[in-house]
Amino acid sequence: MQVVLDESVRVLRSQRVLITETRHGFVCANSGVDQSNVGEPDVVTLLPDDPDASARRIRERILDRAGVEIGVIVSDTFGRPWRLGIVNVALGVAGLPALIDLRGTPDDAGRDMHATVLAIADDLASAAGLVMRKTARAPVVVIRGLALEGDGHGRDLIRPADEDVFR
Repeated sequence: MQVVLDESVRVLRSQRVLITETRHGFVCANSGVDQSNVGEPDVVTLLPDDPDASARRIRERILDRAGVEIGVIVSDTFGRPWRLGIVNVALGVAGLPALIDLRGTPDDAGRDMHATVLAIADDLASAAGLVMRKTARAPVVVIRGLALEGDGHGRDLIRPADEDVFR
């Protein structure tokens, strides 16, 4: 419990599970502190200190070693308000956009879209989660054939506090 509180800047809910805001701005269960898949009874895993920096370092290391420019997403599973179950979401992003803003572009009927912003990094993280499986100990998924322009950040996906009904 103390680790969860140490990793949070605010406790938002405390019924059944602690819903907290982390120093990164993530609103999640137990500050992202996890006891699953660690192997030791008194060991927990924490979210990276700077998920975007972690994604950048991995991307740069692959470029240095393999000479290949790739996009990297550092992800973890989160629950979602209004939905059951957990899905992988992007925490850190490097070398690809986190969001694709379609507002102002026409839909297939020719009407301008007013609210459509795709969380492309979350989409990719979620798809990778299907392949990684929760207990397969697969730390990496390679997605081929997707061409995206841009260089986003995981923090781009965090809803501003004044738009968030949970903060």
